[in-house]
Amino acid sequence: MGGGGLLLLPALLVAAPGVPVATALGTNKLAAIAGTSTAAVTFARRTQVDWAVAGPAAVLAVGCAGVGAALAGSVPAGAYRPVVLVVLLAVALFVVLRPRLGTVAVPARRTRVRVVAAVGVAGVGIALYDGLIGPGTGTFLVVAFTALVGADFLHGSAMAKVVNAGTNLGALVVFAATGHVWWWLGLAMAVCNVVGAAVGARMALRRGAGFVRVVLLVVVVALVAKLGYDQWLAG
Repeated sequence: MGGGGLLLLPALLVAAPGVPVATALGTNKLAAIAGTSTAAVTFARRTQVDWAVAGPAAVLAVGCAGVGAALAGSVPAGAYRPVVLVVLLAVALFVVLRPRLGTVAVPARRTRVRVVAAVGVAGVGIALYDGLIGPGTGTFLVVAFTALVGADFLHGSAMAKVVNAGTNLGALVVFAATGHVWWWLGLAMAVCNVVGAAVGARMALRRGAGFVRVVLLVVVVALVAKLGYDQWLAG
């Protein structure tokens, strides 16, 4: 549901300060696709996924995330942090001020126009962001699906994992083609990600939408804190 990049990317950059940012991103994507794919399969086996939304969005996401990854090296961190902070704060306020959002499904919101909008926002806009930067992608996807098509947080998370697997695949292909993946390190991280994703997906399925809402808010607060520290306090 987001947050993996918040932990893995800084850890990679601290452990290997001389590594190009693109290589850190590419290695992270190798680990991330293992985790998101595992979670997506777990959700698909145990709950209903809205494939009419998640399927087209995931297909679009592969190409759009690839485009974002191709441009990743040209975007300085200082240019995106303030924008991401504002968006994340807006997400947090949106969820807090609408306590019923995502706690139950609202089928009436699932109109044809909203389905098209959700596919575009997730498969194009958020996918481009994931290829370029990454942290918070899962959070943005969950909120997009709950707000636009009325999914509850549990089913929104299931759709988000499907689309996130697509974004990770598209970005990974580009990073791998340009030599920006440390394969052995990424594969070792992938094993850990698979275990964590399986446990997290099962916990979400067992505890329901209310639990996912709390985790979503915790992830958003953690992302805001990390990006705020990087923006104003880090040397």
